[in-house]
Amino acid sequence: MDYVGFWPRVGATLIDTLLLLIFIIPMLIAIYGESYFLTDSFFRGPAHFMISCVMPPLIQLAFWIALSTTPGKMAIGAIIVDAKTGGKPSASQCVKRCLNAYLSALPFYLGFLWVARDPRKQGWHDKIAGTAVIRRKTTAVPAALQ
Repeated sequence: MDYVGFWPRVGATLIDTLLLLIFIIPMLIAIYGESYFLTDSFFRGPAHFMISCVMPPLIQLAFWIALSTTPGKMAIGAIIVDAKTGGKPSASQCVKRCLNAYLSALPFYLGFLWVARDPRKQGWHDKIAGTAVIRRKTTAVPAALQ
């Protein structure tokens, strides 16, 4: 398996974050108005919590379960696989991976930084869930089409 390293995964995360913001910011403005960005309050209401805290991981989880990837990972040609078989991860592995991403983030993002030093490029959330992020296999282009 061709494991995807730290920096490409950072790039994929940035792409995913920007795409989510394209949907989240207009929704928050529609509900709270432009004054939403002028307050220092951490919690601005139940809609803020649902849109900013609940919706993003659920969308990410839906992509992982349905496609084994996210738009950001698609852009870098990566997929999430079962670390043992290289096949599609189970829904339960995806849920474990999602929940344990918070564990990876807690101690100064050490669980994510672990990807940079791990031989199989797994973060703590990958190790706990039994998943890995690899390059998507490309099909060879016949010589006649090149």
